Amino acid sequence: MKTVSDSFFSSDECRWQAVVERDERADGAFFFAVRTTGVFCRPSCASRAPRRENVEFFPTTDAAEAAGYRACKRCQPTSLPRELAIVERACKVLDADPQQRVTLAQLSDAVHVSPFHLQRLFSRIVGISPRQYQAAQRAGVLRDALQRGRDVTRATHDAGFGSPSRMYEAVPTELGMTPSAFKRKGAGLTVRYATATTPLGTVLVAATDKGVCKIAFGDDANTLAEQLAADFAQAERVEDAAKMEPFIAQIRAYLQGTRERFDLPLDIGATAFQRRVWDALRSIPYGQTRSYSDIAESLGSPRAVRAVANACGSNPVALAIPCHRVIGKDGAISGYRWGKPRKEALLETERTRNETN
Repeated sequence: MKTVSDSFFSSDECRWQAVVERDERADGAFFFAVRTTGVFCRPSCASRAPRRENVEFFPTTDAAEAAGYRACKRCQPTSLPRELAIVERACKVLDADPQQRVTLAQLSDAVHVSPFHLQRLFSRIVGISPRQYQAAQRAGVLRDALQRGRDVTRATHDAGFGSPSRMYEAVPTELGMTPSAFKRKGAGLTVRYATATTPLGTVLVAATDKGVCKIAFGDDANTLAEQLAADFAQAERVEDAAKMEPFIAQIRAYLQGTRERFDLPLDIGATAFQRRVWDALRSIPYGQTRSYSDIAESLGSPRAVRAVANACGSNPVALAIPCHRVIGKDGAISGYRWGKPRKEALLETERTRNETN
């Protein structure tokens, strides 16, 4: 099957053409609803073609249901399409034993599709290759072992890395630092930080030489500094207002409604799934919101709503990764790592600026 980017279906004209052609490549990119029947479908639905004037398009099944439409019984748009089901089975095989190395050929045999087709599907839906997924899984095992106090050599073996050199090459992206530094809570690193007063209370910004590693809000500077000390207990922590001022200036401008985007280098560790969620959050336009289920669907994992919420809650850099733009399916403003009132204030600031522009 020839793959097509979801952006190809960004116009109603392209979406309608996909419906006319029953284009399976459009499945998941959007859904169409028919006013005369009150039903919404996948673009590839084999039902009788509707008249164009009776059709409207929706980005998600939630949006279609919110507009009063019900799911088509023939194409079942709220269930996993075949492609997603294949990838879900592949993930289950890889999740069963993260330490075991599974080749693409072995994985394709397990899910009964060709290696080429699986590689393309997996990369398109998950955002990374099966090989990268396995590396992230092994990094998770390594993270857990290090947190339990095991030495790096033993943890490396337990995580299934073939050699220490391969582990040190593959893992720093997942941990945000080398495994030894992670185990020692940042030993050998220099973390510079500063606190400042903002309309949302006190903010703490911390950065390594590579980029910002923490942006946190609280009610007083001491508590925030103590939390930083716990996170980076063995790092050299240096209060450096001058170095952090450019970063803090961007935050203040954002909170005052005079800046919509951040230009901050980041140095944060993430699992493969967290990275996908955080990338999705950064794609939400300023002044707009998405539900947790919207994000899960956009990742091709509609049942992973709780995992999406957990990834939002583990975001270490407030605002730079805008987890405040994710709300409940019913539109309710749910919890926020730095307090629900701050989330409400951020959304109001963005809404007001959009209205005045």
